Amino acid sequence: MSKSDFPPEEFADRLARLRQAMSAAALDWLLVFHPVSIHWLTGSDAKSYQAFQCLIVPVAPAPTVMFTRRSEEAEFHDDALVGTLATWGGPDPEDPLAAFERLVGRLGLHEGRVGMEVPAYYLHPHHYLKIKALLGRALVGEPSQLVHDLKLRKSPREIAFIRTAAAIADRTVETLAGALRPGRSELEVAAEIFHTMLAAGGGQPATPLNLVSGPRAAFSHGAPTERRLCLGDTGNAEYCVPYRRYSVTIGRQFSIGPPSPRLRALHDVVRRAGDAAIAAIRPGVAATVPHEAARAIIAEAGLDAARVHLTGYGVAPAFPPATAEPVQLFAGSPYRLDTGMVLSVCPPVFITAERLGVRLVDNVLVTDTGAERLCTAARDLIVV
Repeated sequence: MSKSDFPPEEFADRLARLRQAMSAAALDWLLVFHPVSIHWLTGSDAKSYQAFQCLIVPVAPAPTVMFTRRSEEAEFHDDALVGTLATWGGPDPEDPLAAFERLVGRLGLHEGRVGMEVPAYYLHPHHYLKIKALLGRALVGEPSQLVHDLKLRKSPREIAFIRTAAAIADRTVETLAGALRPGRSELEVAAEIFHTMLAAGGGQPATPLNLVSGPRAAFSHGAPTERRLCLGDTGNAEYCVPYRRYSVTIGRQFSIGPPSPRLRALHDVVRRAGDAAIAAIRPGVAATVPHEAARAIIAEAGLDAARVHLTGYGVAPAFPPATAEPVQLFAGSPYRLDTGMVLSVCPPVFITAERLGVRLVDNVLVTDTGAERLCTAARDLIVV
């Protein structure tokens, strides 16, 4: 993605909405660290999240300031919408926090009320502590979801990108089904999925592909290995498919040869649980409602203890290492669903003692009347 993927008016609207939220929170400045937040506000696709970076947003109608390492200067200049670009580093090592302190002094952040994102992956604890000490009383809050909550409802152009990602995901499921056969390694199957994804115009996934088989079938997030598929294996594949950073997730179960009655029964439970969750999705309902609908199906089958993680989550856009947005289909979720949200629905059942797991992952768009499934790939058990 870059600034050219959306009209300038859409970026201006996003910034205006953020400034309204900052004003409501009585903030003069917001320090933005999450690459998804920076991407949403500026269009940046840079790998600068690997090192210290910060987008400084004033509540006043003044230019934003992007602070990043010098090696990303050209990319931010050409592909991102930032008011002012400040860099650190270069041919010789430089402490980014020393340069950041000078920038904070020039902007006068000490004289205002500052909020700071504290993302899970992209702010080193030592940097976090130094920034807290640097700002002192001026740091009045850590509204880490302020930007993320604003982007949960997707614009028409964002939805168009997500539909393209879903169409590419459908093609990868066809590839998965065609690549499965005895003697092929998990890595060989994964290679064909990646080839289809990239050749069709998708980008690099934000998360590793999960593909397991045989005795590894109970690994809920196992990476593909050199293990070769054998007659009698079951397994599953689950992965992220992006288009211009806007991602969907897809997951399907397979059997090499006739599936066992146990596998068919588990697949039926998981499929009905997913159907129940999707049927419960509509604007205004609590995010816990579709979760409880899926959970009831799984519990009725005596498998409640085999639910290894949440029923679903918001997706798009994404940077490594995660795809999820803060809205989650899980017990205790504080969110309500709204038109324009995009959700991954994935109620899993994994049983360690049986070395068996079943996963079906689909994506839905919350519409005015319910949920629209975005991927059209069959949800049947893939039998080779």
